[in-house]
Amino acid sequence: QVQLVESGGGLVQAGGSLRLSCSASGSIFSINVMGWYRQAPGKQRELVADITRGGSSNYSDSVKGRFTISRDNAKNTVFLQMNSLKPEDTAVYYCHAAGVVTITRYLELEVWGQGTLVTVSS
Repeated sequence: QVQLVESGGGLVQAGGSLRLSCSASGSIFSINVMGWYRQAPGKQRELVADITRGGSSNYSDSVKGRFTISRDNAKNTVFLQMNSLKPEDTAVYYCHAAGVVTITRYLELEVWGQGTLVTVSS
C-alpha cells in the first residue's frame, strides 16, 4: 500500500520561510503528479501547487512568486519551499499523489497524506 508522509510544518512569523517535504513509500514504480493542497479552518481544501513527473509545475495565484515546488523522482519525494509567508497561509497542508503505479502495475488513482500544520503569526 502506498503511503505519503509529510514533514516540515510548524510555527513561523509573517515574512518567514518553511520547507515542507513529502515522501511516498510502498512498492512504487512511478508517480504521475505530486502536489500540495491546504485547508484553512472553515474553508475548503484548495490546491497550492503540483508538479508532474516531467517537471511541469502549477501554482495557485495566491502563492505564485512566493512558493516553489520541486520533486525528486528517484526518491518519490516532493518539496514545497514557502517564502514570504503570510498569516493567510495558515492551514493544514496535505501532500497528494495522483497516478501512482506500483511495481506490480497496480494503479492508485490518488493518495493523500495525513497533513502537516503550518501556522503563520502576524
